Amino acid sequence: MIVMQPVLEIHGPTGFDLWPVAEVPPYSFLPLGGALTPDEVGTAVMAVAACNDIEPAADEPPRPTDPLGGFLHGLLTLDPLFASGGLRVTDTATGVTLVPGCCNGMDERGDWQMVIDGGSAGFGHHPSPLAERLGDTVRLTVDAEAPDSERIELPVTDLRRLLAAAEHDLRAFHALASVWCTRQLPYVAEELTEALARALAVPNSRESPSAE
Repeated sequence: MIVMQPVLEIHGPTGFDLWPVAEVPPYSFLPLGGALTPDEVGTAVMAVAACNDIEPAADEPPRPTDPLGGFLHGLLTLDPLFASGGLRVTDTATGVTLVPGCCNGMDERGDWQMVIDGGSAGFGHHPSPLAERLGDTVRLTVDAEAPDSERIELPVTDLRRLLAAAEHDLRAFHALASVWCTRQLPYVAEELTEALARALAVPNSRESPSAE
């Protein structure tokens, strides 16, 4: 069975205390979807904010002095935004897993359409994952820089289905994150929800999942 998941790269919540976060190993990937716990959502929001936590330029609004406002400043003001991650593909029968490489962003998952259209696309480096269409088959190379790299192959029709499911997972996560923002950071909930939509390249839906 082939499984595709949208994942965020987590550089590590060690020492983070601005809101509750889950215990996630540093430099791991957090799958996104509608079933995350509140602390896992907090970890995802932390990761996206950290990706955009850069010092403002001289002609940009200054960073607030309070820790929370300062940490969220980039996420709430920068354009464009960046979220480290992408799509993770796992062959559960063999255990082979393709993960996004360094510097790949969630917005780059649109490049998968080029593969469906008959081309190829890379998704970061170290490792350097590569997807290419060969007739009616898509070959996924875990690390194109390694001559003996592991591979996953699947029909193009399966890839279309998997991509649609991954987009559904992202929309479900964003709806969940909207609820989290309203409960955890109500005074910036609307702006933060919109910023997360831009960072993750998903439609900004205000639809909320049922409270657990």
